[in-house]
Formats: sequence, structure tokens, C-alpha cells
Amino acid sequence: MAIDTILLECFLATQETGSFTKAALRVHKTQSAVSQQIAKLENLIGKPLFKRNQKLELTIDGEYFLHYAKQIIALHHQVLEHFKYPQLKGEIKFGIPDDFANIFLQDILSEFIKTYPNISFHIECDLTLNLYENFKRNKLDLVLLKMPCPQDINFGVELSCEKLCWVGNEEILKNYKQLPLILSPKPCVYRKIATESLDKAKIKWQVALSSHSHLSIIAAVRAGLGIAILPQKTIPKNLPIINSRLLPKLQKSSISLLKKNNTNPVINFFENFIIKKLG
Repeated sequence: MAIDTILLECFLATQETGSFTKAALRVHKTQSAVSQQIAKLENLIGKPLFKRNQKLELTIDGEYFLHYAKQIIALHHQVLEHFKYPQLKGEIKFGIPDDFANIFLQDILSEFIKTYPNISFHIECDLTLNLYENFKRNKLDLVLLKMPCPQDINFGVELSCEKLCWVGNEEILKNYKQLPLILSPKPCVYRKIATESLDKAKIKWQVALSSHSHLSIIAAVRAGLGIAILPQKTIPKNLPIINSRLLPKLQKSSISLLKKNNTNPVINFFENFIIKKLG
């Protein structure tokens, strides 16, 4: 049994979007063509991979297959890129918010480094506004920021718009004088969104814990010290999302990639790699 990479691309696009129609736009095929590719893949595997509900969801077999599909496609792209750009060498100074580092370093940067071992990195993890300041001082070549790209920066690309959620033990909302918050210290984009939302709703609050460390914030929320806000995609599976009318709705946060005008082909190549992965 041979599985064409086109089938895997359609499978991954469908899994990520939850829709044949949206997946078709991503892989540049018709909706019916994507549906047929998924049916063909399921025939090859001998198992249904999706539950055909209002939104397509993976079956247990689909979840198992997803792990291998990602590996195969990643390896496929690595081989092609390696032989296409075998002599790519250089250094990249890259900034990324601490709470994105775990996902980004494991899933994206590791793939890039394996494909281009001659490119070295200097990586800085910090708060968004600190990264932005270092970027303006030319200390960083590229930065991922949790904010819309400023208009005065060349080559600013807005990659996505993240939904922010309140997380923690909902029981905390039943009895408090000042709502305990777990936040990053100033200057922090999420801290500003959380406190301004609560002030607007006339909800009294206090900082129960302030930490630069994303892991410390997660641990404090799990311990029941207070509540926090996190992008939906970065919320651990066992951390409860609070859906309560007692808390104000949160505005969305944009994820942008900034790069100043640079003719360095290594930096430009890495920029395109990130846009392809996250855009």
C-alpha cells in the first residue's frame, strides 16, 4: 500500500480547518476533490478517519494516523528543501514571546534546524513589548509579537488572530473581594488586556502572582491561586477554560512577524518559512 503525499496534505488541511470547503482553499483544490481524497485515504487505511458531523472531527483511528501523517509530510518537506538549498549558511537573531516558545521551538524551529544544520540561532524569549524594543534597536533580526504589526515597520506580516480565554478554577468567581489574577509583569500585552477588560466591567482585581515564566503561570493557575488569560491554542488540555458571564469578553490578540528591510538571504528564507508554517 502506497500513500501519496497529496492525500496526506488533504488530510492535514481537513483536520486543521474542520471543513472540506476550507481545506480545499488551503490545498488549492475543489471541495469535492478534497472529499474524494479523504475517502480514498480511508479506503487505503481501511478505517474511517473523520466523524462526519457539522464540523469534521477525527476518529480515534484518525488521531492515531495524524501523528504519522505530520511526520511523513515534515520529512518530505525537509528532504526537498535540503537538496534545493544545500549551501544555506548564516546566523539568525530571533525573538519570541515566552508562552509561544514551547510550541514554536518543538514543532517549527526543530524542523528548520534539522533541514538546515548550517544555520545557527540566537533566540531571545521575553515579553512582547521588550522584544519590540530590542527589534527597534537592531538587536534582533526577526520577532514574533502578540500585537498588530506597526505600520512604520517594513515587512511586517500579521499571521493570525488569536482568541484569548480566561482559564482557571471557576469556583474562584463565587467568593472574592478582589479577583486574583495570575499575570506576566509589565509591560505585557495580555496583562493590559485582562486588567483593562476588568476595569471596564468595574470588577475589582489584584495580582496574586506575577511571573515572566509561562510554566510558572500555568502551575499557579493549576494550584488555584487565581485565574489568567491565555491564547486558546496554547492552553494545556487539562487546564479548564472559564466560560462565565461574570467575566468580560476578551478582545482577540494578533500574532505578527516583524523583519526590518534586510538583504540577508538566510533571514529572508527563515521569514518565508515561518509565514508558510503559521500564516
